[in-house]
Amino acid sequence: MPKYVQLFFRQMAAGKAGVSASGAAMSKYDVEVEARLQVLEKAVKELECKCEEKASSGGGDTQAQLDELIAKLGRKMSL
Repeated sequence: MPKYVQLFFRQMAAGKAGVSASGAAMSKYDVEVEARLQVLEKAVKELECKCEEKASSGGGDTQAQLDELIAKLGRKMSL
């Protein structure tokens, strides 16, 4: 039996590819999925921060722009 197949079976039998936070054995696939999940969670947090910053910094300007747009539409509608 090839060496890589033996290694695969040993990892599958022993579950030594990784260990979860609770101490449970994780397969190589589980380890890969967990790594990808952590990258996605980090990206979501960064996007949330950017959205919050944008919302807090532009709040007054947005209201002024909305008021100006309503005024312009009111003038156009009256013609």
